[in-house]
Amino acid sequence: MRSGIPLRGDAWTWWDAAAGHYGRGRDPRRGSVLVLMRTSRLPQGHLAVVSRVVSAREIRVDHANWASGASKGRAARDQPVMDVSPANDWSLVRVWYPRINDWGASSYLSYGFIHPTLSMAAR
Repeated sequence: MRSGIPLRGDAWTWWDAAAGHYGRGRDPRRGSVLVLMRTSRLPQGHLAVVSRVVSAREIRVDHANWASGASKGRAARDQPVMDVSPANDWSLVRVWYPRINDWGASSYLSYGFIHPTLSMAAR
């Protein structure tokens, strides 16, 4: 709901569901949704709304269900995400873990960003 993009279903399904309806790309924009791919560690994938672009390789996001322990299920606001892809295209990211006050040890594959504007095909 935070994104304003009325898609439903597991996070990993959003990328294909947005095709032809919303803009998609590798460039982060405020209000866009970062879509992480489904993996063994993220069986439903993951979504995060870009709250701001800090630099070409760092953004801040609002997201939920990322933390573990007592923080699991809570929304986290303005959390850092770093592009660690070799091509600087946001295809591989690392996510900040507030509980340890550091970047997580894992990197995650990303489809890219769904932009909250209608695609030309949907207009």
